[in-house]
Amino acid sequence: MSRFLNWFFRNRATGEITIAQMPNPALWIVLAASLLSWVWHPPGQAGTNLDCLVKAGLFVWAFDELLRGVNPWRRCLGAAVLAYVIATAV
Repeated sequence: MSRFLNWFFRNRATGEITIAQMPNPALWIVLAASLLSWVWHPPGQAGTNLDCLVKAGLFVWAFDELLRGVNPWRRCLGAAVLAYVIATAV
């Protein structure tokens, strides 16, 4: 089992174990829009726009992780978030 875990979490670029990373710009936008929505609770169109911004940012982040994740864990995480975004958008 440890061989699988080593393969699953090993960063292909650095050789270190990578589970989480600093957010990229798309994820910073998601975090900022989510925080703003949580604090402000905007009504009407502003709330809809913030929700769309959060979903679009998550989509971009997840798609990027799926394609360029540093290890299988990050790619699976991207696939799971992408599936969530698509499922909740329908």
